[in-house]
Amino acid sequence: MSFRLTGMFAARALGAILMTGLGLTAPDRAAAQLAQQQQAEGQIVSEVIVIGNQRIEPATIASYLALGPGDPITEAALNRSVRQLFDTGLFKDAAIAPDGSRLLVQVVENPSINRINFEGNDLINDEQMLAIVSSRPRRPYTRSQAEADAELLIENYRRTGRYGAVVEPVIIELPDNRVDLVFEIVEGEVTEIKEINFVGNEVFSDRSLRGVIDTSESGILGFLLSSDVYDPDRLEFDKQLLRRFYLSEGYADFAVLSAVAELSPDREGFFITFTVEEGEQYTFGELDVRATAQGLDEEEFRTLIPPLTGQTYDASEVEEIIDEMVFLAGQNGFAFVDVRPLAQRNEVDRTINIIFELREGPRVYVERIDIEGNDRTLDRVIRRQFDIVEGDAFNAREIENARNRIRALGYFSTVDVRTERGDSDDRARIKVEVEEQSTGSINFGVGFSSASGATGEVSIQEANFLGRGQFVRARLRGSEDSQVVDLTFQEPAFLDRDLVLGLNGFYRNEDLDTESSFELTSLGFIPSLTFPVSDVGRLRVSYEISDDEIRDVGPLASPFIRVDEGSQTTSAIGLRYTHDLRNDPIEPTGGYFLTLDQTLAGLGGGAQYARTIASAKTWTSFFDDDVVASLEVEGGLIYALNKDANGNGIKVNDRFFLGGETFRGFAFAGLGPRDSSRTPNPNDGRTFRDDALGGNMYAVARAEVSFPIGLPEEFGIYGGLFADVGTLWDLDRDTVLQRNRSGVLDPRPTRRIMVDDGANLRASVGGIIYIDSAFGPLQLIFAAPIVKEEGDEKEFFRLSVGTRF
Repeated sequence: MSFRLTGMFAARALGAILMTGLGLTAPDRAAAQLAQQQQAEGQIVSEVIVIGNQRIEPATIASYLALGPGDPITEAALNRSVRQLFDTGLFKDAAIAPDGSRLLVQVVENPSINRINFEGNDLINDEQMLAIVSSRPRRPYTRSQAEADAELLIENYRRTGRYGAVVEPVIIELPDNRVDLVFEIVEGEVTEIKEINFVGNEVFSDRSLRGVIDTSESGILGFLLSSDVYDPDRLEFDKQLLRRFYLSEGYADFAVLSAVAELSPDREGFFITFTVEEGEQYTFGELDVRATAQGLDEEEFRTLIPPLTGQTYDASEVEEIIDEMVFLAGQNGFAFVDVRPLAQRNEVDRTINIIFELREGPRVYVERIDIEGNDRTLDRVIRRQFDIVEGDAFNAREIENARNRIRALGYFSTVDVRTERGDSDDRARIKVEVEEQSTGSINFGVGFSSASGATGEVSIQEANFLGRGQFVRARLRGSEDSQVVDLTFQEPAFLDRDLVLGLNGFYRNEDLDTESSFELTSLGFIPSLTFPVSDVGRLRVSYEISDDEIRDVGPLASPFIRVDEGSQTTSAIGLRYTHDLRNDPIEPTGGYFLTLDQTLAGLGGGAQYARTIASAKTWTSFFDDDVVASLEVEGGLIYALNKDANGNGIKVNDRFFLGGETFRGFAFAGLGPRDSSRTPNPNDGRTFRDDALGGNMYAVARAEVSFPIGLPEEFGIYGGLFADVGTLWDLDRDTVLQRNRSGVLDPRPTRRIMVDDGANLRASVGGIIYIDSAFGPLQLIFAAPIVKEEGDEKEFFRLSVGTRF
């Protein structure tokens, strides 16, 4: 009797081998085999003979058996050997029969896959297909594996909404027991969601609930969306979104009874039906704290509970309170305190009383800080963002601050800082997992104005040079009239301390003939050192040395500018204080940011002035941070420490100018004091000049709000509105004498030039389109001045773009 698992093929093949030369008829073969088995039972295997193999060595096949030379022959061992041969996946058929003390092993090998091809796939390329299937070239082919791979491909198509996709595995036989495996694919059309219905909802309409879930019905913008394609995972997420929505509206008993997706008979669309049970609406009852953890003051935690009694119950409010309590407990050294909201429902009054129970947790110390994912960035760059080290008491606020500082570096696309238990209950491991992103960038900006036409700026920078956290940038700004080259280097941990060393060199050759009838050439160098003065405050100390030359003053230039013609050396020391209380360093939705700049020039050189610039910006958000509003106020003052006999102290290149990025809706130097007087012209008599003079003082307020515009979040397109209001005013003197054609000052009062340097208000409004494009953040700014003065230069459009590399 032969031992087999695959039917009559093995019996016939092995029977032919065993019966050949014995002269037995077919009816006698089974009896002969049985007799052989009975004779072999209990014998010791002396030899294993393998028949039918082509590529696999006999010794390899023998190694798969459950018995070999020296082992006794048993029925169980023979059956187990056959199973083990099939388990290898190498054989299409296998059988084993004893011949006395010998084992005869008959195998039929599975063909080897020569190559794998995909036909009919347009949406998914061959490389992506090959990553999905398990079959591989040079491995054995099995029909079951090929069919399983086809199902995986079909499932992948279904996740893209193509429920009509068909995948058929086909083999092409080749010599030497090889085959080509071809998956013939019919991708089919996208199976969209035709309709979404709700059953059991009485308080909220179907339309309102469709706005809550992520899945959407197909519409005219369907080609832009992916949410109108049926996805079972998305349907599960929708159930959570519905529950979260109802809980935020006070329906604590809400439940999704079912979510069914039915494919239409023509297989061209799905009908989705949510069956819900809303229940009754509850309000907050009494909220209190009960601490069983030693060392936690209940009164301290009660201050975190807002006055919610009587308001509609909102589960998200409870979660926020829990988060704040866990955070406060962490500040007190309790890393794993368990805050549990114990809810007591009053079904008569429909109120929910909540007791926040603070359960016992051990005082925890930092055991280790582990950092993963930083293939390029050095460990020390990340580690120095922590103010705590191994052995310090655990502090949740310090951990959160470190996470924000790591995110603020801009080196990583994702930053996950979490706490895990250490080797004992009073030890905690801080695990930092990051995913690096490109830190080099090429940025360019384009502006258009009625005065100077197009201007452009290009910069190339690396924010994490050699993985050391060093910042390097080369910037070039140019137009037909100006060229600016700026080189910057920053070392964020100078001398391995929290000191930022900055080095900046610049060359500027600006033809301001359009704005102010002169050219300016500046060459300078600015070293600086920045260090913390408090938890949220930093101070920057800098020194500037530069040579500035006002030259090529036009023949029709204003006398206010002619008096400044020539070279001047500036030697100045600067202080800049920043106070940062934003809730997020990258995308703030709350908090504020303050800066104060003070510059004193006169430590040698010709420039002698004191300049002060202050700014404050605050953020707030609405509708779960979907709408973010900001308000910024900024002002500056420059004061001459020394004036000449004519009252001149501050040169035109040291004054403030507004416009462009600093005052949207107006071109650079497009507002403020201007000399628009008439002047003798040797070519055509008298003409009008138009020179911007800048100002010694300015103040501006900028209000801005950003919001979604209805497009899917993955598009990264948002809208915004802004309003800028402010003024630029004050000169050292507002009157000068005119020169006659011979260049001699004309003392007559009628020949004096007077300039309005008053604080005349300007204002502009406009819209912004924010785009998180593949080229980086992009802004399209459309502006219109609504309060302006005669002679102001307007700028209606501005574009800024950044591209990563």
